[in-house]
Amino acid sequence: MAFTPDIAAIRFGEGLAPDIAPASSLDALLAQLKGPDLAAKAFPIEPFSNLHAEFAKVSALQRASRRGRNGPDAEDLTKAYKVARRALNLRLQGAFAPTLSRSITSTQPFRERLTRFWADHFTVVGKNNLTRNAVPAYIEETIRSHIAGNFADMLKAVVTSPMMLDYLDQNISVGPNSRGAKGRRGLNENLARELLELHTLGVDGAYTQTDVRQLAELLTGLTTELGTGFTFRDKIVEPGGETVLGRTYGGGPPALGDVTAFLDDVARHPDTARHIAQKLAVHFTADSPDAGMVADMADVYLSTGGALVPVYEAMLRHPFAWDSFGQKVKQPLDFIASALRVLEVPPASLQRLNRTKRAAYIVTPMTAMGQKWFRPAGPDGWPEEAEAWVTPQGLAARIQWSMSAPSAFFRSLPDPRLFVGAALGDVADAQVKFAASAAETRREGVGLVLASPRFQRR
Repeated sequence: MAFTPDIAAIRFGEGLAPDIAPASSLDALLAQLKGPDLAAKAFPIEPFSNLHAEFAKVSALQRASRRGRNGPDAEDLTKAYKVARRALNLRLQGAFAPTLSRSITSTQPFRERLTRFWADHFTVVGKNNLTRNAVPAYIEETIRSHIAGNFADMLKAVVTSPMMLDYLDQNISVGPNSRGAKGRRGLNENLARELLELHTLGVDGAYTQTDVRQLAELLTGLTTELGTGFTFRDKIVEPGGETVLGRTYGGGPPALGDVTAFLDDVARHPDTARHIAQKLAVHFTADSPDAGMVADMADVYLSTGGALVPVYEAMLRHPFAWDSFGQKVKQPLDFIASALRVLEVPPASLQRLNRTKRAAYIVTPMTAMGQKWFRPAGPDGWPEEAEAWVTPQGLAARIQWSMSAPSAFFRSLPDPRLFVGAALGDVADAQVKFAASAAETRREGVGLVLASPRFQRR
């Protein structure tokens, strides 16, 4: 099977849309990564760095409320804190509509899919009341701007992100022999371990526990300050040089450059090339991708020093990228986004949804399908295997959503006989065409198309 616009839209984009032409060629698909980010411009999401001052304000009000809980102003202090916290949460929840609106309307849908892939590769979860809803802001600033660049640049942005430093407890990591060690908890290896195991070399990469320990010592000094964000504190840096993967870093005065030098080196490591190529291939093509395609992608990664667009191109130009169509099951967010896209749900409708309706129409159904809104269970992100999503409970939730959600957004639904073509194009099979034509109502017909195995896979 060779390139077709419909497969390109379904497999490497957000799905088909009646009034948005899919990419007409491989070059056109890759061109979606060039030029301005049109969806981000149309539907802005606040970057994380814009939030530091408000985080500091809410945190200060919380401390004041706790200190004065037995005083004469206790009620006023508590109210001030709750008002500020609610305002912050509303500000962060404002990313809900833009996130889905981008998927629904984007003329650069490959960009949207890659953003979600890399956000999952560098998974974070907000751990407290301040950052619980801040993941889209992290993605906007740390991930999205780097998806068409060099992997090392994205890696450095992630490792110095306040969200990542907080999520993996780097904020409490202190060099045991540093000037600032007294009275502090000590060394934490979480970020070092995940950096090697998940973010770069992979679980089978050529590193040891000693490398993890030495890297954890090298990373001391990376922390954050409420109100300012990322901070490098030289007084908590473990003194002396650290040897990681056979190379020594540091040894002189503590400097952030020692960390970035390591990140540049590990980004160019052959195991990192293989790990990134494998993850991309698994996510976009099949749970067991073609070994030759993965090898080609890794070779391109190494030859270009980690430039990402050539790696995507190597994947897209390999026959397996097209021959394997249908082997991947859409994750719940991908499924819902593609359904809203083909239904042409107006972004204004999403913007008008209050918290209760957001939960009823999107967030709660996604959870029932097995995927919480931006809250994976661990730093390894969401599972890729089809078996993780094709479960009795998950399938039941998908069917229920397919049958009920479209009519929640629209009073009048499209003719199912036309909708099947709009949703699936030339990949629609006889079964789904028959189901659409035999449906007794439009609601049933549209639901049957969205719930069909053909629509659920890419």
